[in-house]
Amino acid sequence: MKGREHDRIRWDCRRGLLELDLVLQRFLDRHLEALDAGQTEVFKELLAYEDNDLLDMVMGRAEPVNGRLSAVLEMMRAA
Repeated sequence: MKGREHDRIRWDCRRGLLELDLVLQRFLDRHLEALDAGQTEVFKELLAYEDNDLLDMVMGRAEPVNGRLSAVLEMMRAA
């Protein structure tokens, strides 16, 4: 199931903002295979945000409403 789930996540990472696409692709390349189940769920929750809101969080211009998103956001910022 992990392969199919990862395919779906990769598809969901195709966004309308080039900057966000680049960040997400880098994150996928470096971290997707190593994410545990909890981190994967958090990442999917982040992908539900609108492009501009997600980019603002990744760039540190906005903080997530839910603090449990912070660890994966830090991974995204470091990627």
